[in-house]
Amino acid sequence: MLRIAVPNKGSLSEPAAEMLREAGYRQRRDSRELVLPDPDNDVEFFFLRPRDIAVYVGAGTVDVGVTGRDLLLDSESAAVEHLALGFGRSTFRWAAPVGEMSDVSHVEGRRVATSYPGLVAAYLAERGVSAAGIVRLDGAVETATRLGVADVIADVVETGTTLKAAGLEIFGDPILRSEAVLVRRAGVDEPTGLDVLTRRLQGVLTAREYVLIDYDVPLSLVEQAVAITPGLESPTVSPLHNREWAAVRAMVQRSQTNRVMDALYDLGARAILVTSIHACRL
Repeated sequence: MLRIAVPNKGSLSEPAAEMLREAGYRQRRDSRELVLPDPDNDVEFFFLRPRDIAVYVGAGTVDVGVTGRDLLLDSESAAVEHLALGFGRSTFRWAAPVGEMSDVSHVEGRRVATSYPGLVAAYLAERGVSAAGIVRLDGAVETATRLGVADVIADVVETGTTLKAAGLEIFGDPILRSEAVLVRRAGVDEPTGLDVLTRRLQGVLTAREYVLIDYDVPLSLVEQAVAITPGLESPTVSPLHNREWAAVRAMVQRSQTNRVMDALYDLGARAILVTSIHACRL
């Protein structure tokens, strides 16, 4: 069986489980379950701490796992990103007391508080900052400067509201833009079954990003209509009983649905219908 590690808790846990359900895999009903075999799909799930997953994958204890890109890089394990999963997005940034720093070079010789010491150390080393001291904290990093533990922090930033309340401001370029990723062991052949898992997850990603749009359009306007909805390869155009009209079906990005519908209606298309895609293979 393909051994898959899944986050047992935290912000990645439920989205990961939901994505795997959509991909046709069993998922646990009891949060106390640590191992869940799925013999129908020839896989076995292991529910582990998100921060540990890349370590287990890198050691070969499990074949693949779902974790954050930030946790993967921070682990410094022998695991690599295999597929971005499109959820759990976050931005990792620098912050310091207002007016004190404006560039990463100013971190030289300063104390940096972070929950991701491996990630931060590698980032600084790549940019020639060698004299910064890293203070590892497991949480509440934004209070570190006020309490005198550090001079600057490196942490996940969403709105920045918490930082402002702590008297901090963001500076410099983002350290990392993270999201949930599927990881596998580096330097070895892909495990048996990974190709199937990958296709299934890619199918879920596509189904979430695209919808099917159907509409009727006069034959004289078909070329203009398919220019609006070119689809992934080419739209399906079918004749109607009224030979002066055609039916068109195409995939369009979900985020563009209403704009596309407006453009088709203005062109002269009618009976415009949008349908969600449950699953697909491309």
